[in-house]
Amino acid sequence: MAAADVTTGFRTVSPSALSGDWRRTVYLAFTLAVTELKVRFFDSALGYLWSLMRPLLFFGVLYLVFSQIIPLGDEIEFYPVVLLMGIVLYTFVSEATGDAVESMVKHESLIRRVAFPRLVIPLAVTVTAAFNLLMNLIVVFGFMALNGVPIRWTWLELPILIGLLVILAVGVALLLSVLYVRFRDIKPIWGVFLQALFYMTPILYPVEMIIKRYPEMVKWVMCNPLAAVNQQVRYAVLDPTAPSAGAAIGGTWRLLAPLGLIAVLFVAGLVCFARMAPRIAEEL
Repeated sequence: MAAADVTTGFRTVSPSALSGDWRRTVYLAFTLAVTELKVRFFDSALGYLWSLMRPLLFFGVLYLVFSQIIPLGDEIEFYPVVLLMGIVLYTFVSEATGDAVESMVKHESLIRRVAFPRLVIPLAVTVTAAFNLLMNLIVVFGFMALNGVPIRWTWLELPILIGLLVILAVGVALLLSVLYVRFRDIKPIWGVFLQALFYMTPILYPVEMIIKRYPEMVKWVMCNPLAAVNQQVRYAVLDPTAPSAGAAIGGTWRLLAPLGLIAVLFVAGLVCFARMAPRIAEEL
């Protein structure tokens, strides 16, 4: 077995973030993700169905409250599906980034014993979350069929929008996973931020409500990449009468703000991870 660290004088340097053939990194990430899924559901009779329970139960409670008790979604076409889609997209970001925080520490023994590109670990977390997202989307499309959502050519936007969320999740996952090695306060801070993110994103409530009541605030709300993607998914896939992300933010050119934030977080995650990766084994 290859050594995990290389001694250089008095300092110990572990493998870099991305070393060797990038295809090896991708292969290892998928292999680790599959292994994690098998371990997670190894002794479970229902297997993957348990991973569906959290978003579906969350959806059920919120739908009961905000459609029956507090009729918030009365004026929103296909509100149950809009709500479920928003929860599924949020769950992906929450799972991909939240699970990534402790990923390097969780795999400390593997990092110390085996030489491999460190990028594999947080990337595998994102792959696992993406797999769950794809399976959850199958359930969403089932709800769409039951609710009579018509098929339109704008559905072709969905893979692009999902791709933007994946890029965002990878960047944030890289940043959080490597920062947590040094700063253990990252986990509770990020947990609080994820809770705030859910309510800062127009999932429970329509963006039209913000436009109507707080017209000056909506452009700041839509700078949130998750809010922009979620709104565009609603417009392109579920309800063409809803405002598009560009219309909600006050102009298509203003979408450069959430897109720029995605790019900045992705680059920052890569740069920070690349710089700190060679010292991870030493700092764990």
